[in-house]
Amino acid sequence: MRKTKLKEKRIKITIQSLASNTFIPSRYFLQRWVTKALVKQVGSNEVNIRLVSKKESAELNSTYRHKKGPTNILSFPFEPPPGVSSAFLGDLVICAALVNQEAKQQTKTRLAHWAHLVIHGCLHLVGYDHIHDKDAIKMEAIEIQLLEDLGYENPYI
Repeated sequence: MRKTKLKEKRIKITIQSLASNTFIPSRYFLQRWVTKALVKQVGSNEVNIRLVSKKESAELNSTYRHKKGPTNILSFPFEPPPGVSSAFLGDLVICAALVNQEAKQQTKTRLAHWAHLVIHGCLHLVGYDHIHDKDAIKMEAIEIQLLEDLGYENPYI
């Protein structure tokens, strides 16, 4: 008896790279992490990943979160106008230099830290949040499981 493997749905990603002179994971890894985070949540959809400088990250963080300085990742869910359907879920804006700096400071591999933040950002795109403790516990549990499935350690320990 021959086993047939079900083809895993993939989330379409677009990558805009404005960051330079810093480590950026390959399309393979970014695609793998986005697909892992979203395939059971939403099926086939599209996500844009924008890799930015610390300056642009700080500007966006100030404009949209009213916080000073750059941040590692921002998620911008897309809400289509009423009556319009769209496969586009939204944008992830990642400050590559800051993510790499954090990985070093936290003694994590760059890939492990990138995987965590991409998954974290994707969960924000589909409505997860961590403002309240109850929601944070739920979101973190999902992140931990997804990262474990990919072979990465718990980022919260």
